[in-house]
Amino acid sequence: MDLCYAFTRKGGSTVQEWIYAAQKLVNYVEDHICENPSLSEISAHIGYSSYYCSEQFHRVAGMTIREYIQKRRLAMAAVELRDTGVPIVDIALKYGFSDQTTFTRSFKSVYGCAPSAYRKWPKPLPLVCKKMLLEPFKKKEGETDMGNLSKPYVHLEYIPAHKYLGIYKRFVTGEGEIWPGHDCDLGCGIISSFKEEELDLIVTRFTAGWTWENGERSYFFGSGVPTGYRGTVPEGFELRGEFPGSYYIVFGHQPFDYLSENVEVMKRVEELAWNFEPGSLGFAWNEDVCQDYQRHYPEVMGYQVLRPVKKL
Repeated sequence: MDLCYAFTRKGGSTVQEWIYAAQKLVNYVEDHICENPSLSEISAHIGYSSYYCSEQFHRVAGMTIREYIQKRRLAMAAVELRDTGVPIVDIALKYGFSDQTTFTRSFKSVYGCAPSAYRKWPKPLPLVCKKMLLEPFKKKEGETDMGNLSKPYVHLEYIPAHKYLGIYKRFVTGEGEIWPGHDCDLGCGIISSFKEEELDLIVTRFTAGWTWENGERSYFFGSGVPTGYRGTVPEGFELRGEFPGSYYIVFGHQPFDYLSENVEVMKRVEELAWNFEPGSLGFAWNEDVCQDYQRHYPEVMGYQVLRPVKKL
C-alpha cells in the first residue's frame, strides 16, 4: 500500500503532507538520537501537536516514537559493541541509558543476549534501521518527465565467484514474518548487523535479484558473501552457490530523485533488460548457472539490473 494514500489530514491538507512531516520527524530523531529529545521538542520541530505526531507515526511506522528511538539506540549501540572497544558503560550512557545494568536489561530483552556476550561472539541481529516512510509516486497523466531522467545505459561488468546469503521464500522467524518483496526492514536490519568484511561488496551489501524456474522469474533479497563464507546463516535466509565468475550485462540509469522518478526509472530499465537480445553483443544468457541481480541506490548509484551472460 502506498503510504502516501494511507490517510489524509483533516482540513484538506495535501495528500503527502503528513508523510513528509513524518520523515522529517525521523530525520530529526536520527540527528538527535543521543540527546534524548522529548515528544514536545520533536513535535514542535515539525509543526504538529504531540498527540497528532504520536498517533500518526504509530500508524505509518508500526511502533510509537518512543519505541522507535529505543530500538534505534539499541541498534547503534550493537554496532558500536561489535566494531569498537569502547567500554560498555560508556556506550550505555552515550545512547541514553541511565547505567550499564539498564542497558544490559534492554539489550538482552530485545536481542536475547547480554552486550558483553555479543561483543565476544557477534551474531546476526534484527537491527532496526532508519525508517524511510516516503514512497515513490506515479506521475499523473500529462505530467512531463523530471530533469534527471535519461535513456538507460548498457555495459558489461565481470563479477567474480561468490556465494549469496538471501531470503528466497516466505518464512516465519522469531522476529516476525519475512519473505522477498515484503517490508525489507527485518531483512535489512539483519544484513546491517554483519561486518562489512563478512560480505562480498562486489555484488553490493544490499542487493536483490531473480532466479529463473520454468521460464518464470522468482524474486529474492539479501547480500553476496565470499566463496569461503563459513559464518551464520540467519533464520529465514539461505546460503546459495558457489556461483562462478561471470560477465553480466548491466542495464542501468544514472542517479535520480527517488520520490518523483523511481517508478519511471524502474520501468525504463526493466523493459530494456527483459527484452534485450544478448546475441547483438556476441553473448547468450547464463541464467541457468548464475542469478540476476538488482542494485537500487537512487541518489548514489541509480538503478541497475544485471543479467549474467556467456560468450557465443
